[in-house]
Amino acid sequence: MSRRIILKAAAAAAFALATSTTMQAALAADTIKVGILHSLSGTMAISETSLKDVALMTIAEINAKGGVLGKKLEAVVVDPASNWPLFAEKARQLVAQDKVAVVFGCWTSVSRKSVLPVFKELNSLLFYPVQYEGEELEKNVFYTGAAPNQQAIPAVEYLMSKDGGGAKRFVLLGTDYVYPRTTNKILRAFLKSKGVKDSDISEVYTPFGHADYQTIVANIKKFSTGGKTAVISTINGDSNVPFYKELGNAGLKATDVPVVAFSVGEEELRGIDTKPLLGHLAAWNYFESVKNPVNTAFIKQWKTYAVAQKLPNAGSVVTNDPMEATYVGIHMWAQAVEKAKSTDTDKVIAAMAGQSVKAPSGFTLTMDATNHHLHKPVMIGEIKADGQFNVVWKTKEPIRAQPWSPYIKGNEGKQKL
Repeated sequence: MSRRIILKAAAAAAFALATSTTMQAALAADTIKVGILHSLSGTMAISETSLKDVALMTIAEINAKGGVLGKKLEAVVVDPASNWPLFAEKARQLVAQDKVAVVFGCWTSVSRKSVLPVFKELNSLLFYPVQYEGEELEKNVFYTGAAPNQQAIPAVEYLMSKDGGGAKRFVLLGTDYVYPRTTNKILRAFLKSKGVKDSDISEVYTPFGHADYQTIVANIKKFSTGGKTAVISTINGDSNVPFYKELGNAGLKATDVPVVAFSVGEEELRGIDTKPLLGHLAAWNYFESVKNPVNTAFIKQWKTYAVAQKLPNAGSVVTNDPMEATYVGIHMWAQAVEKAKSTDTDKVIAAMAGQSVKAPSGFTLTMDATNHHLHKPVMIGEIKADGQFNVVWKTKEPIRAQPWSPYIKGNEGKQKL
């Protein structure tokens, strides 16, 4: 083969490669990539898998209406497998390699803390859809779940009230990581401000995946003999199942020692025996059982999607608070991109201020212009036999978030970015 033929062949190959690359770039430009960062395996899969699915449903809904900026959204799904360092690795992959415009994800605060340096370094956006401990405010994060004053503090106030049983002693029981420990630091300070003595507060932690609650429940039963007692549960993931089961085994009913949970919703209750849980409480900003036209449409959309996609146990799927927060967050981001006419991080951040969505909770949720948190209603629900919640108390209007708790010294003047 002559040198001329070889050169021609090489030139043709180079041209073909360049053309292919150009075509790929053009095709890529026809979509806007968005990342979904949730554990689909490991101890947190019980809670996070449904958030991945509702994110895909919301993206499909937006695409069916024409997409964003005239382009379809393309979801890039990764599984950090309940492995906290892996969250950071997967976040970097999504932003730096997959070139996503935004990431929707994380559940535990340790996973969120793991990815924060990545989003700050690469100046990308994370929408975080789960209640958390506060004591944080980041330019690159929008928090669509509850801050402590939108969940934890109202729940304890309810337990201390006449309607909530008038609790005088408190067991702060959580999984051993940043969210429960920081939340309980805030709650301990709050309880002290209400005159509750240290001797009337018990604080206990267990590792992720913990399954043996026999001794802990026995100690709760003993502690409750000292006065009207309530348990504040920040147990996360699949450990909730053996905890509530042990409460039943020990004969501890909600009328004796009520438990209010901050991480147990309809999804965690699906498919388990609810007899030991009847009457126990959860504090959220949304329950599937609330009645309004937006929620009726949301539930129908989710159930229809689950059947169409053949999700596991599609006939019995439920909605819950973090799913609503995911749904609201994706719609708000899409609205902000349309307003900014760009997916540029800084332009979208500016456009997010004041964005509002009529949410399934029945309230219009608004993104605060100064602290990247939603104004949210607070609801307390009582667990029913069907795994749903009877709302026993709720605020009349959305509450503005306080990311930095006023009960912690030194937090004055920290509420804005």
